[in-house]
Amino acid sequence: MEMEKQKRVFFRMIFGRTGIIAALLLLQLGLLFFFWLSLAERLHMVVWLVGVLEAAVVIGIFNKDTSTTTVKLAWIVPIVLAPVLGIGLYFFVQSNFGIRAMRRRMGALWESTKDNLVLSEALMEKLKRERLPLYRLSRYLYHTSGSPVYTNTAVTYFSSGEEKRVALLEALKAAEKFIFLEYFIIGEGLWWEEILAVLKEKAAQGVEVRVMYDGIGTLMKLPSHYERRLREMGIQAKVFSPVIPLLSTHQNNRDHRKIVVIDGQTAFTGGINLSDEYINAVSIHGHWKDTAVMLQGEAVQSFTQMFLQMWNVTEAKTETFEPYLQSRPVKAEGYVIGYGDSPLDWDLQGEEVYLHILNEAADYVHITTPYLVTDDHLLQGLLVAAKSGVDVKLILPGIPDKFLPNTIAKSFYPVLIANGVEVYEYTPGFIHAKSFVSDDVRAVVGTINLDFRSLYHHFECAAYLEDVAAVADVEADFQRTLAKCRRITWQEYKQFPIFVRLCGKVMRILAPLM
Repeated sequence: MEMEKQKRVFFRMIFGRTGIIAALLLLQLGLLFFFWLSLAERLHMVVWLVGVLEAAVVIGIFNKDTSTTTVKLAWIVPIVLAPVLGIGLYFFVQSNFGIRAMRRRMGALWESTKDNLVLSEALMEKLKRERLPLYRLSRYLYHTSGSPVYTNTAVTYFSSGEEKRVALLEALKAAEKFIFLEYFIIGEGLWWEEILAVLKEKAAQGVEVRVMYDGIGTLMKLPSHYERRLREMGIQAKVFSPVIPLLSTHQNNRDHRKIVVIDGQTAFTGGINLSDEYINAVSIHGHWKDTAVMLQGEAVQSFTQMFLQMWNVTEAKTETFEPYLQSRPVKAEGYVIGYGDSPLDWDLQGEEVYLHILNEAADYVHITTPYLVTDDHLLQGLLVAAKSGVDVKLILPGIPDKFLPNTIAKSFYPVLIANGVEVYEYTPGFIHAKSFVSDDVRAVVGTINLDFRSLYHHFECAAYLEDVAAVADVEADFQRTLAKCRRITWQEYKQFPIFVRLCGKVMRILAPLM
């Protein structure tokens, strides 16, 4: 097992972005050495030609309508400083052969299935009269991701993986028709063995069981070809975007979603993957703090459709979704939108929902996120809200899981603190929860981090809640978590090692490409 793990580490380094960057860097150095030895007398011509190529690529980048200015500038820096490395990496990433095929397939799937979920015009008329901001958000999410706003949906909030573990096992054991699981990470261990035992039993009883997990997310967590073992147990299984040496140009576009759908009546989403650290059965970064929600009622349909769309991306023929979209209304107050975000379109649903909450806040916006590697739009949203008198609090990890993203996050601390955003770090360990809560009225619990990977590159999902009773639970949990945090003041920031502060500022230039 240890040997296989080491092989997977080697495989990931050599054939992933690390290997490509190393190869291009060596090529850059080799060409410079060649020019120095062989073309010294014509070096001015080489410099001129490289300059023309750089200018052409930079002009092309600035005229690319599908990228933000922040992303464009992040590409220009390596292109100017190391042309062979920068231009080579840019064209390697932009070639995106796999993503282009997936975009065509997903586009066709979206067109053929978007009418499965119907937006209630009567409800929309009510919202237009009484809740114009929610009306506009609902219209936007429906037209960009096919996600209607629903009533008649009960929401249960889980403040930890331990709480979700109990509820998920109970729900799985009650399944009668089908179970769908879609996760970024599934890891062998105590929790997965508990779940797998139920899945095997249900499959033997005739319940349709499907499991889909991400190729990168599970690369270090599951043995090779683990999906074959699941199929032998009667479970339909597939890997989303398995890593193919040197051909996986779309390695950044991962399935970061966490979705469970049971019988079309119950759905789970949130930050919690199916691995032992998420329930604190093992400790790798101190105490692991995470959150999730369980939906029961009409809004479950959105997560059913999201799962089926992703499952059918690699199928030759699209199945009929209607038999699975049979949720029953549950008497409950408030409004729920289950929505997805895809890197295959030009809309940033995850960011737009977060900006909606910041723009509509009157009293407070309280945020938990493991990463803060954000763009100018969201940063401005945070600053404007704080400068407008809104109480903006942000909780990040006290014990990070990745060095570079953590140092980049710290580079944002000075501007946040100076403009009134209160920054906290969770001292017991790592906070992986991705949640916004505002004014005791609205909240989001999902998979979407405040970083470029989540906002731009990954497939994501979340539940938007308004006037739902669980919103109070999200805020109460935030306050309990806040009591375990230390506030980062300007004086605290200056105590961070100088290397950490400098590294964050330097690497922030390339943050959109990480």
